[in-house]
Amino acid sequence: MSNAAPLLWWLCLGIQALAIPGALLPVLPGLALLPLGALLWIWAVGWSAGWPSLLLALVLLVLGWGAEALGLVLGPAKLQASRWAGLGAGLGLLVGLLGLLPALPVGGPLLGLLLGPFLGASLAQWLAARGGLGRALQVGLAVLVGMLVSRLAQALLGVVGVLGFILLTR
Repeated sequence: MSNAAPLLWWLCLGIQALAIPGALLPVLPGLALLPLGALLWIWAVGWSAGWPSLLLALVLLVLGWGAEALGLVLGPAKLQASRWAGLGAGLGLLVGLLGLLPALPVGGPLLGLLLGPFLGASLAQWLAARGGLGRALQVGLAVLVGMLVSRLAQALLGVVGVLGFILLTR
């Protein structure tokens, strides 16, 4: 191990620790930071010492992708939402984060993160299915709950990744 390894270990840990808030906020890369930190660690100490942390990071990244897919698909699927509801939620998320809500003095991006997908999925469901407003709001709520559960699961996977990195490299 080189003299720079302790400093690089802290840098790798810091990169991986950013995966936790990144899993909660879609403006940060999220769980993709786990393998990035592990790759930097492999660069510092070599493959033979660093591969377990990379393997853990990649497994957690794939599990996070699965949580994302399940969170966004299961709730609306149970309600038999139109396929447009998912597109509406994605567009609503983008508009909520980058649109007018970030201009609010307090909580703008957070409100956009919550309200954007809900309103986008609800509006898309209402327009696509020509169903009632109550049904459209149920679909929007299902999308929002699925997204929040998915984000929470990814944040927990981020915590596991950081703790795993500490245990595997110290």
